[in-house]
Amino acid sequence: MNTRNPIEIRALRILARREHSRRELEQKLSVFAETCGSEVLAGVLDKLEQRGFLSEKRVVEQVARVRRSRFGSQRIVHELKAKGIDRHLIDDILPTLKETELEAALNIWRKKFDKSLPREERGKQIRFMMNRGFSMETIQQVIAQADEEGA
Repeated sequence: MNTRNPIEIRALRILARREHSRRELEQKLSVFAETCGSEVLAGVLDKLEQRGFLSEKRVVEQVARVRRSRFGSQRIVHELKAKGIDRHLIDDILPTLKETELEAALNIWRKKFDKSLPREERGKQIRFMMNRGFSMETIQQVIAQADEEGA
């Protein structure tokens, strides 16, 4: 009978809820590392990666898919960096995010702002979209397209 390490059991429970990067999982399991040792924790994380339970590529895909409907590329990239994702994985997903950037920005703008808002409210709209992680270029395209539709 194969008995699992308590750290591994806890890690699998955490991963069953959602995907985590190695850094996130390591932080969540750091309490166990104090009692068992950081070498044991590193070994468990390596084992989980080898068996495919822990995958940073899946984390990138999940974050991009879930956050795309609410946030721009810049905000998503910032979140991935905060999770400790390798730069090459972020670079791989960036073209996909850029492709859907304008469409996502339009959807968010339409959902948040009524077309009948006065032009004086543009500053508020721009700040909102920038806080959502959209570039100024994308925001200008959204506003220009909204003006065309409103005319």
